[in-house]
Amino acid sequence: MTTANPQLSAAFRPRVGIPWRTSADEEKANATGVRGKTEDYIKAVEKAGGEAVPVPLKDEVKRDRLISTLDAFVLPGSPADVNPREYQAKNSGSSKDPDEAREKTDRAILELAFGQKKPVLAICYGFQNLNVYLRGSLIQDIRKELGQQVTNLERHRKLDPPPSDEDPVHNVTLEYGSRLADLAGATKASVNSSHHQAVKKLGDHLRIAARADDGIIEGIEWTGDANWVVGVQWHPERRPPEDVFARRLFEDFVAAAAKAHEVVSHET
Repeated sequence: MTTANPQLSAAFRPRVGIPWRTSADEEKANATGVRGKTEDYIKAVEKAGGEAVPVPLKDEVKRDRLISTLDAFVLPGSPADVNPREYQAKNSGSSKDPDEAREKTDRAILELAFGQKKPVLAICYGFQNLNVYLRGSLIQDIRKELGQQVTNLERHRKLDPPPSDEDPVHNVTLEYGSRLADLAGATKASVNSSHHQAVKKLGDHLRIAARADDGIIEGIEWTGDANWVVGVQWHPERRPPEDVFARRLFEDFVAAAAKAHEVVSHET
């Protein structure tokens, strides 16, 4: 059952594009109808009052035609890593194979979103892709690159010691006055992690909105204009229903999508 977003009217649901997490996920969904973990993002958007629209990765003509009709975008996580060439680095042996079709799709979406001021919520891999698109760079593996520099590294993925079957949960400090802090109603929050890479050099016109206790950047926000663009390294789409912060993040994003739609409608 969809939970209504109190910021929206019951009559209108902004259309939110969500790229398939991977090319393999898209192929499986087309063959079997099983949407895998992309389903988590779809449900989160729909509970917040939006209409979730999966975005194809491989058919670029269909992709570009579709994204031009959408009001906002969620860039989801992925088991792939951003190709280090995109941030002028060599693969140190720590980066997983890139998914070229997903990278191209994210770049096409970001170009359109920034050009037309359409909101973006970038999550995990999407968060990293957003940073790279804006000329930032990445740590290719947190433990390999920072293990000797940070005394108490957080568990950022299931494989980090002690290993588990569940997402590690750790605290983040939210920057006072940031959108994330406003949505949390606090400057501290608990989040769930599932990543081995992280932001190294911050992209242009971004500000840090959240850090883990070990210093890893966990939240970023766009400052280049008034457009709603937020990136989180954690996974709000798979937090339990009682997580108010995660729910508010999606509701605020969908409300921004509705507002963007209204602006475009008035202009046309």
